[in-house]
Order: sequence, then C-alpha cells, then structure tokens
Amino acid sequence: MSLTSFQKRYLRGLAHALSPVVMLGQKGVTASVRSELQQAIEHHELLKVRLSGGDREARASQLAELTADSDIEVVQIVGHTATLWQRNEKAPRLPLPK
Repeated sequence: MSLTSFQKRYLRGLAHALSPVVMLGQKGVTASVRSELQQAIEHHELLKVRLSGGDREARASQLAELTADSDIEVVQIVGHTATLWQRNEKAPRLPLPK
C-alpha cells in the first residue's frame, strides 16, 4: 500500500512527539535489528528509527536494508531519524484519512 501525501503529512504530525524506538549501532543492520524492528512496528504501527550512518548515502542504504522485503513505508527522514509506518492487519491502531 502506498501512502498519499496527505496521509504522510497526517502521520508526520502523529510522529512528531515520538522518540526513536529502534537505534542502529556500529554494526549497522543485523538480523536482530531487523527482527526487533518488525516486532516494534507490529506493535506500534508508527515509529522512529535512529540511523547511524555518517553521510546521507550511508543512511539511505541503511534505511533501504531495513525496509527491504517488507511492507514498511518511509514517512519521513530528518537527519539521522527516519519515521516508518506499517499497517497491522490483525489489529489496526491508527486510522488513516482517505
């Protein structure tokens, strides 16, 4: 499911007060980080991730690795923090505007 610009703006507003839940360390994207991200996003639907890359390209590649092979949508990237969203099909928590 692709988010519209209106839905992304709505989710950015909701995520403004959130703190990063998942933080990448020196080892970058590992299997344990990916499983932790999947558990956290299933529980919260909307969360922030703190990236550890030094430059913009490194952070973009980390984010691409994190979201590969999943339905996770990138809502926003500001500096070292990315906001991610994925609908929990079993128990949706956040209603999205049309």
